Amino acid sequence: MPQHIGFKLARLPRLWRAVIDERLAPLGLTQTRWVTLYNLRRMGGGQAQCDLARAIGVEAPSLVRTLDQLAEQNLIERRPCAEDRRTKRLHLTEEATPLLEQIEAIVDEVRDEMLAGFSAEEMDTFESMLDRIEKNGVALQRQSEQNRAS
Repeated sequence: MPQHIGFKLARLPRLWRAVIDERLAPLGLTQTRWVTLYNLRRMGGGQAQCDLARAIGVEAPSLVRTLDQLAEQNLIERRPCAEDRRTKRLHLTEEATPLLEQIEAIVDEVRDEMLAGFSAEEMDTFESMLDRIEKNGVALQRQSEQNRAS
């Protein structure tokens, strides 16, 4: 079994984002901003800040500054939540649409280039393997949480 697979798996997302960052730089987007916009579009409008933060992998308070900046750029809106007045729901504005189309085109282009040379069958196998690794990791986390609770 390869001993360095964990390091490779950790390094790959950083490399992937670095390539995308370089391609998005002419649009004036930082990684934090494009990742936030991209995930909000992928998740759909009306997300609570804590749900978006969880999807991105950051703490909700860490996301506040980025959301403030995106709101100042009129790319997102915060709207009150009908069920909980303390919660604000995040929505993309119409002004965000052309920018998001550019982001998605660049992300798709980078994905195609990064995965160049792989057959559809290889990609299916690779995705299945990643799913199994993730499933094993989730099971380990649950087991660890159960052991701490005991």
